[in-house]
Amino acid sequence: MPKCFHTIYHTPPEFDDLVLTGNDTTLFSLTFANSDGYKIHNQDISEENDLPIFKETAHWLDIYFSGHQPDFTPNFHIQNATPFRQEVSEIMLTIPYGKVLTYGEIAKIIAKKHGLKKMSAQAVGGAVGWNPICIIIPCHRVLGINNSLTGYTGGIHNKQSLLNLENLRVENAQKISFY
Repeated sequence: MPKCFHTIYHTPPEFDDLVLTGNDTTLFSLTFANSDGYKIHNQDISEENDLPIFKETAHWLDIYFSGHQPDFTPNFHIQNATPFRQEVSEIMLTIPYGKVLTYGEIAKIIAKKHGLKKMSAQAVGGAVGWNPICIIIPCHRVLGINNSLTGYTGGIHNKQSLLNLENLRVENAQKISFY
């Protein structure tokens, strides 16, 4: 694994701060500080540094936290992703700003793509929860059955605040359909 640096991004008050890890050109993780996601994905970070990728990601986050969808994506790499986790991440990347999918809907998309009768929504939930690059890969836009607000590796209060920022209330979240 290449040498990995980190920096802290200070979020608005209703969110926990974010920890960015990466190297000169690539973001490896974006996690809420002290969250389960931070504990999972930040085992090998070294000294703090203000790398160009961190500046680009901070600019992306500034736009996002101002209530807008950025029109660019920082260069990132999902390390150690299984093919299934990669596939779930690619589906999450298609969920537009201000829209949601459920774990079950993602499972149906994968099942259809692979010609399967059924795919486990729980397996999808595990892959969503493993996501090392929150917000940019919008795992917060994935909800439980009946649009219920379920667990979030970054902390449920952060998930709720992210949905609120996108003007989504769980009870009236706008779903999208791929099938």
